[in-house]
Amino acid sequence: MILDRPLVRRNIGLNAHPAGLTAVVRQQVAAARARGPIPNGPTLALVLGCSTGYGLASRVAAAFGSGAATLGVSVERPGTPERSGTPGWYNNRAFEREAREAGLTAMTLEQDAFQEETRDRAVDALRGLGRPVDLIVYSIVSPVRVDPADGVEYRLVLKPVGKPYSGLTMDLMTGELLPCTLPPAEPDEIAAAVKVMGGEDWALWIRRLRAEGLLAPGCRTLAYSYIGPGFSRAIYRDGTIGRAKAHLEATARALDRELRDSPLQGRAWVSVNKALITRASAVLPGIALYMAALYRVMKDKGLHEGCWEQMDRLLRDRLAPGRVVPVDAEERIRLDDWELRPDVQEEVARRMEGVESADLARRVDLAGVRHDFLEAHGFDVAGVDYAAEIDPAAG
Repeated sequence: MILDRPLVRRNIGLNAHPAGLTAVVRQQVAAARARGPIPNGPTLALVLGCSTGYGLASRVAAAFGSGAATLGVSVERPGTPERSGTPGWYNNRAFEREAREAGLTAMTLEQDAFQEETRDRAVDALRGLGRPVDLIVYSIVSPVRVDPADGVEYRLVLKPVGKPYSGLTMDLMTGELLPCTLPPAEPDEIAAAVKVMGGEDWALWIRRLRAEGLLAPGCRTLAYSYIGPGFSRAIYRDGTIGRAKAHLEATARALDRELRDSPLQGRAWVSVNKALITRASAVLPGIALYMAALYRVMKDKGLHEGCWEQMDRLLRDRLAPGRVVPVDAEERIRLDDWELRPDVQEEVARRMEGVESADLARRVDLAGVRHDFLEAHGFDVAGVDYAAEIDPAAG
């Protein structure tokens, strides 16, 4: 089979290239090695949502920056001879190959992290390693969750809260700007968003691991969030996804109190990360255009970071041993600090003001966000022969 071009519809990638994704994982691993060891970093990391974006970058940073054994959890669709699998299916296999070659322990459970059966299997796997886990990363991004307590299915919808949203959405492949209008969410849609993307499942994981005696003294757990500028507040921070993130952040504070007050003396935080084009963020209404402008400005200022650079800065700098972890008034770690610098945001606003499809390439980094999106699916990767035969089922 030859996969020589990406299939993309409305900023949703429909196929993935195994060789391209393998090359991208190797690039992250090489970058982690080039940075050198993370002093006193984690030794055993559980990464929930391990296969793409910030979750994969966290796993790479822990393993190849700190030498940690890792257990990853993610839901994937395997490749078949006729159809490519999900990008994460290939990423997981590429990561495990790199880890084995480096002599690192790496296991992956390709199961629904929301289900008790998955927690059961993770507990068994961690027991088999013979030591407790000292880093737990929660990086789950999902449109649906079945509550294990009652079997009720909840679906995430991306809508504003309280009033309609009107803005521009950008087609990553064509650069076309299209008007986007969304009605306000109903109360049950807000509640469903919190159920899917809030902190309830994270808390279930941490409390289960603690009850099983699988948390190491001084363990740390992290979940990821986003705030963004005023431009995106209506659809993001003040929308359904923002309500879910607020619940996630409240959960972090509750877990932090539980862990600090226990004999473990552990900690829990939410890390607020910068805006990046990933498979998940590309479909957020109005956000792609903002990120294209942000990429242009941050690259011009030498401030741009990708997922791996952000996670390396998190583990190497913010969580460095012997220092008080810097947090904001809401007890959140802020890795969006460079994004929200006044000079950055002023220039982003200037470039977005009155922008039209015809002058996108001049005013924003359309090529950069398009590259990152394609790369997340294994395309537009330097050195990959897209005319070569591949076996999508081989991973």
